[in-house]
Amino acid sequence: MATLIELEEQVLQLPEDQRAFLAAQLLESLPAMLHDDDAGVAEAMRRDAELDRDPSSGMSLDEFKKSFGR
Repeated sequence: MATLIELEEQVLQLPEDQRAFLAAQLLESLPAMLHDDDAGVAEAMRRDAELDRDPSSGMSLDEFKKSFGR
């Protein structure tokens, strides 16, 4: 059986459409990682709703970077 590294090397040689199909098949084979009852998803949905109500409560990427000294 091929190692993961060997498989990756082979897969990356496939045409783009075949890699996309394979990626979709692999993702579909995995269990759902996020659920609506997940705390992180709930927080993201809360923040999204907050931005919908008041867009001025958000910040640009540049503002975000400046707040962290970058």
